[in-house]
Amino acid sequence: MIIIPARIGSSRFPNKVLADIGGVPMVIRTAMTVSDIDSVVIATDSQEVVDIAKEYNIKALLTSSKHQSGTDRIYEAAEKLNLTQDEIIINIQGDEPFIETDVVRAIYELTKKNRKDERILMNSCYKYISNPEADDPNIVKVVTDIDDIALYFSRAKIPYPRDHHFNHYKGHLGVYGFTFKSLKEFCSLSLSPFEDIEKLEQLRALYHGYEVAMVEVKTESFGIDTPEDLEKAIRHHQL
Repeated sequence: MIIIPARIGSSRFPNKVLADIGGVPMVIRTAMTVSDIDSVVIATDSQEVVDIAKEYNIKALLTSSKHQSGTDRIYEAAEKLNLTQDEIIINIQGDEPFIETDVVRAIYELTKKNRKDERILMNSCYKYISNPEADDPNIVKVVTDIDDIALYFSRAKIPYPRDHHFNHYKGHLGVYGFTFKSLKEFCSLSLSPFEDIEKLEQLRALYHGYEVAMVEVKTESFGIDTPEDLEKAIRHHQL
């Protein structure tokens, strides 16, 4: 099951999930991109999004406007869908209209592999990015251990290049894999101070002593966080 959280009131870019990309709203284009992989549901706080999804024959569920994170939103949707405890749930952000199916499949396989490991609460991915790219706070960086288990995520440049010769940063992609059971556990945890400071929900898992498994992927996809990103997306679609 793929669930796409779509909050209409983004603080940085209001209504961005409905931004037009080639005549199709962004969140709808994201859903269409991954619809061949598994069943897709949009979880939103907007009746407008529900109505638009219906026009495209995409299932959408109306969820609370009070959720603190996209993961909390998809948990409400998963509950309403009556999913089994071991059902694999892939959380794809609604601002990823160019996400490649290979990336989603890599997260699915990693989640399937770790399904019985109760230490691992979330599964996600990264791509290598350059030193200049790592300066962008909208690109989340992750550092991992030898087994690709996340040590920390940050909008800051981590690790810090003290001698200024490092050019091998890991840029985190906001795609997550859970089982329904691990999703429920994540959403039962209290918010962490680091999550609030960085505005990165995956830090909740690390703060409470759980692990986030990562996998390297190759991708040209990018999230759309600002109006400038939208202009880039429109140009990309026209190529």
